[in-house]
Amino acid sequence: MSEVAGAEQLRRLLSAVVAIGSEPTLPLVLRRIVEVGADLVDARYGALGVLDRTRTRLAEFITVGMDDEDMAAIAHPPRGRGVLGRLITDRQPLRLTDLTAHPDSQGFPPDHPAMRSFLGVPVWVGGEAFGNLYLTEKSGGRPFTAVDEELVVGLAAAAGVAIENARLHERAQQALVLADRERIARDLHDTVIQRLFATGLLLQGAARLAERPEAVERIDQAIDDLDLTVRHIRSVIFGLQPMPEGDRSVRRAVLEVAAELRAALGFDPAVRFEGPVDAAVDERLAEDLVNVVREALSNVARHARARHAELEVAVGDRRLCATVADDGVGAAGFQGASGAPGPFPALGSGGRGLPNMAERAQRLGGSLELGPGPKGRGLVLRWCVPLDWQGGGDGADDPRG
Repeated sequence: MSEVAGAEQLRRLLSAVVAIGSEPTLPLVLRRIVEVGADLVDARYGALGVLDRTRTRLAEFITVGMDDEDMAAIAHPPRGRGVLGRLITDRQPLRLTDLTAHPDSQGFPPDHPAMRSFLGVPVWVGGEAFGNLYLTEKSGGRPFTAVDEELVVGLAAAAGVAIENARLHERAQQALVLADRERIARDLHDTVIQRLFATGLLLQGAARLAERPEAVERIDQAIDDLDLTVRHIRSVIFGLQPMPEGDRSVRRAVLEVAAELRAALGFDPAVRFEGPVDAAVDERLAEDLVNVVREALSNVARHARARHAELEVAVGDRRLCATVADDGVGAAGFQGASGAPGPFPALGSGGRGLPNMAERAQRLGGSLELGPGPKGRGLVLRWCVPLDWQGGGDGADDPRG
């Protein structure tokens, strides 16, 4: 390579390094790495495969060079087999004139663009394998060169630093957000709730002095509204607290069920939490809770013909309660579903959803209650169990052990 060509390649590498280091967030950094990598060595296609936690397969695949139509025609993104798998296991640069001739090649799925020349380089972050940068189809049908490989190896080293910096930036931003959330929760508890309590006490005093019944009724309604507002604010306070990492968060599991059933319901159910749900509900009880929530919302989707539903999960007085209220057709929905007599036929010879929830409550020493909603519209289901359930009695043969 001539001195002029070498200087040009170095300039392009430095420009690429600056480009990936200028992106503020991790997703933008990852996409920029692929873009500048493909441009650096004149590749038509590029991809960054991000490894999963086991470091044995690809969890994410970010591509450039293929449009949305091309991607939609491919059945599924690569999982890290074949030639791509060789990079995962060997973690060494791999340069091929014809990747289809490699012994590990497993071919392409239908409608995949043709690719021959190949250059793959591992990306390391903080001493750990993060993923691999793949580049294919060098312009003009030429093979990738040793110089191309050196340039991409250098780019991968810079990419590792950029990824780590983006991660640190995101963690710093998350720390700021958490600090703000904690401050807001503290202010809501120490200021807003206390003022609402004081206002409620003043209204109670005013109710005793009121002479007209309609005035007393309006004051009582205002007091009830304040009480409901306090409950909502408490729910917000607990929602502002950080969720446990991983799958331990009860709130997260409940919200995932609500999101899962959104399509079946035809709307987003309103979800509210009251009390320290994550801290008070253990894993065994959480499993029952999640199953009850799923069944209750599924019943609304199947039978209620509702336009709105509310779910409240509350912890208090050493009890866990899940309440689902809808504005649907009420008991008639269940009667039509099973054809059995009575106001709630699904508890009898009809479907198994409500009996299952009742059995869970009984096994845990709790209860299941059903009743009409406000003004006789819809249904309200309330499932309550003690938090300190220890087994025994009907629950002695609990299969969870």
